[in-house]
Amino acid sequence: MITKPQLEYRNEKHYVAIRTAAPIPFGKYLAPLWSEVSSWLKSNGITSTGPAIIRYLTTDMSTKLDIDVGFIVDRALPAHGRIIAGVLPAGQHATLLYTGSYKGKGIYKATVALLDWAKENNIVWNTSTQDNVEWWNGRTEFYLTDPDKESDTKKYQTELAFLVK
Repeated sequence: MITKPQLEYRNEKHYVAIRTAAPIPFGKYLAPLWSEVSSWLKSNGITSTGPAIIRYLTTDMSTKLDIDVGFIVDRALPAHGRIIAGVLPAGQHATLLYTGSYKGKGIYKATVALLDWAKENNIVWNTSTQDNVEWWNGRTEFYLTDPDKESDTKKYQTELAFLVK
């Protein structure tokens, strides 16, 4: 199930993550990266205050995607080794909620729905170009359901939030 897209203002959010360049499909890379970030948080006595995230920095599907894989935290934290500290920027975001399995084409279809809706409504994404590569200034998936706490994949929820100009 995919909700109707909408625009909403969001405040900035801090996160910690591991940045990687991953080929499509990249699902097999996610769990180890989330586990490493989670272990780092625990070893430093820090509790994440939000869900697991993927922040898409580049989205050229014909090559590797530059992504940050991590968790929302309540304050700016220092980077350490592979752990980076980032900020999801404040501003107007196009959002929707997808309910269903994290595996398969569901999240992809939700992304297509959001991109199509934006095109139909003349919404411009907040991106920049460096060396002929499009970089997104705010394109994030929030994995709201923890699979360790909910076994029914049909109840999993993912929120998409893409920063607009």
